[in-house]
Amino acid sequence: MKALLVHPEFPTTFWGFQHSLPLVQKRASLPPLGLITMAAHLPREIELRLVDMNAEELTAQDLSWADVVLVGGMRIQAPSMHDVLAQAQSMGKRTVVGGPAATTSPQEFTDADVVFQGEVEGREDELACAVQDLPRVSRMMPRRKGDLPSLSTTVVPRFDLLNLRHYVSMSIQYSRGCPFQCEFCDVIELFGRVPRVKSAGQVLRELTALHDLGYRGSVFFVDDNFVGNMREVRKFLPLLKDWQEKRGFPLEFYTEASVNLARDLDLAKNMVDAGFSAVFLGIETPSASALEEVGKRQNLRVDLEEAVLSLTRVGLEVMGGFVVGFDSDGPQAFDAQRNFLVNSPIPLAMIGILTALPGTALWRRLEREGRLRATSSGDQFDRPNFEPKMDEEALLRGYAGLLASLYSPDAYYRRCEAFLRHAPVPAKRQVRPGGLAIAWRTAITLGIRGSRRRRFWSFLARALRASPGHFAWAIVHAIQGEHLIRYTWEDVLPRIEKAVAGLRNERELGASATTCFAHVLAGASTVPT
Repeated sequence: MKALLVHPEFPTTFWGFQHSLPLVQKRASLPPLGLITMAAHLPREIELRLVDMNAEELTAQDLSWADVVLVGGMRIQAPSMHDVLAQAQSMGKRTVVGGPAATTSPQEFTDADVVFQGEVEGREDELACAVQDLPRVSRMMPRRKGDLPSLSTTVVPRFDLLNLRHYVSMSIQYSRGCPFQCEFCDVIELFGRVPRVKSAGQVLRELTALHDLGYRGSVFFVDDNFVGNMREVRKFLPLLKDWQEKRGFPLEFYTEASVNLARDLDLAKNMVDAGFSAVFLGIETPSASALEEVGKRQNLRVDLEEAVLSLTRVGLEVMGGFVVGFDSDGPQAFDAQRNFLVNSPIPLAMIGILTALPGTALWRRLEREGRLRATSSGDQFDRPNFEPKMDEEALLRGYAGLLASLYSPDAYYRRCEAFLRHAPVPAKRQVRPGGLAIAWRTAITLGIRGSRRRRFWSFLARALRASPGHFAWAIVHAIQGEHLIRYTWEDVLPRIEKAVAGLRNERELGASATTCFAHVLAGASTVPT
């Protein structure tokens, strides 16, 4: 039995860093952890191949080799998922689709032979049946209600299926689930509100597998909330630190966490001691009314600005997620976000318009209120997929202005410099493979040929004055900034402007139709009875 695993293509995104990849000579930011985790639970007699379309082309030869094609991905990858399914079925191949998109929106994948929803642990027999087309397979394989399996049976992902040289970073997972109840978040719908964790032994075996394959560099703990189960994390971190020390700290970690991490700085310090250098926080908004509205009360229990500064001073770079378009947001929301971020030590500030994800409490509320839109492009830089309370043109234009102000070259580098003012000098670690070559290419590309070369050299000089220990960090963030600035100005802002033009056209057509209808009524009133 031959099974081809296909990771569909991502469009260019803020987090994809596609404009930066040539500088580091990589093809993709992260590997398809979901697919290689699923692969580890398939029967060993099934021969596997993996094609990550973000790193290589899917060819007719790849599809011809396979008996069955397995596709998994997120909603943003759905167009590519459907393309893969169409190609596979045109060649008579059996198809199985899974992952987050198929789990939350199974009705959108009627073009697959089998839709496998939910997690694989405890359902290995079902998955094997789906792959091998055994008689008891149904087209829809839903997860059982309330079925949130223990992670104790999760095995080491098939890292051997990857070409490690293609990726900027590797990824592993420690936990699933989050204890909070944010209205717009689908994590608790997918993985529950009781965080489940792997044992320390399981995680260390995964890291050892990567290390044994020769990998050195950064590793993303993909947990939606790494500190969701603080009691277990506290026990895990000393063991992780010991693993790192015995090998000379070959890996650098980053992850996602809730803002309440800032209330336990000892835990944050333990993360730094174990090799964590950055954490993504869902800050969302400085508006207390908006946070209350969407149930993100954990953010109301801390001073958000102080939380960012405290974590930065401990040694964790804060990456922040922000949202505009909450029901309580008015035109002042954009200035509030801008004022919060303008001098903050958050270089990577990702801001989006609120989106209603299928299956979330927000989706259900908007559906009850009749505000969901029947059609949506799925493009986060298009119009919202629901009727916002704020005037829609004001929302789109305010959002575009906010992005433009935050991702001007000077604004981006100013936030990087704010980080340098507050952050401690990082501990000396192993020199990452290719680091000097990357620094040289960056100096040539951004410092000599680049249009922002004066700002680049000014930033680098400030980093070196702060400490030579910040040099590598500064190079990395100059590379990341190249993507963030270019993507904002060359891609995102034109798309928002197009959405505004579409909205205006719709309004003009609506006004014309209303005028015509009024004329018809006026004319009808003069016709004799």
